[in-house]
Amino acid sequence: MPLTPDQLSEIEAARATPRQTLRAVSEGMEQHLYRAHEVLDHGFIRVIDYMGDDSAIVQAARVSYGAGTKHVQNDEGLIRYLMRHWHSTPFEMCELKLHVKLPVFVARQWIRHRTANVNEYSARYSILDPRTPRRAVHRQQPGPGRGSAGRRGRPRPRPSEIRRQPRL
Repeated sequence: MPLTPDQLSEIEAARATPRQTLRAVSEGMEQHLYRAHEVLDHGFIRVIDYMGDDSAIVQAARVSYGAGTKHVQNDEGLIRYLMRHWHSTPFEMCELKLHVKLPVFVARQWIRHRTANVNEYSARYSILDPRTPRRAVHRQQPGPGRGSAGRRGRPRPRPSEIRRQPRL
C-alpha cells in the first residue's frame, strides 16, 4: 500500500530539517532516517530515531576486558566475533525507534515473542484507515449448551465429577 501524499510530505519535511547533536551519529542509519520502506503489499517500516553505533557495541564488549588495543580493524573484528559467537548483550547498547505498519496478526506475533516495546494505534479511540487489512472470517463463540464456554469460559464438569451435597 503506497504512502499517502500527506505522509510523504511529513517525511520529506523531517528529512529536510538537519539537527546538530553531540551524540554518536551513524552515517548508515542517517541514510534511512525517516524514509519509509514499503513491505509486501500493505505495510511499511521507517526509522524514527536511533541510539548508538559501532563504538557503543565495542565499548560495551570491552567493559570487562579493559582498554586493550583500539584500532578500527580490531573493532570490526570484535563485532564480527561477537556476531559469529552469538554474544548479543553488547548489541543491546544500541536501540531503534521504528514506525511500522503491519497486519494485526503479524503484530501479535511480534509482541508475543517479546522483541519490542510497543505503542500502537488504537482502533478503539481513533478511526482506522479504510485500507487497513482485516480478517474476513471470525470464529464464533459457541452458544449456550454447546462447547466448553457455557459457564463464563470455564469447562463444564462431567457428570461423574459432580459431587452431591447431602440435604440437611
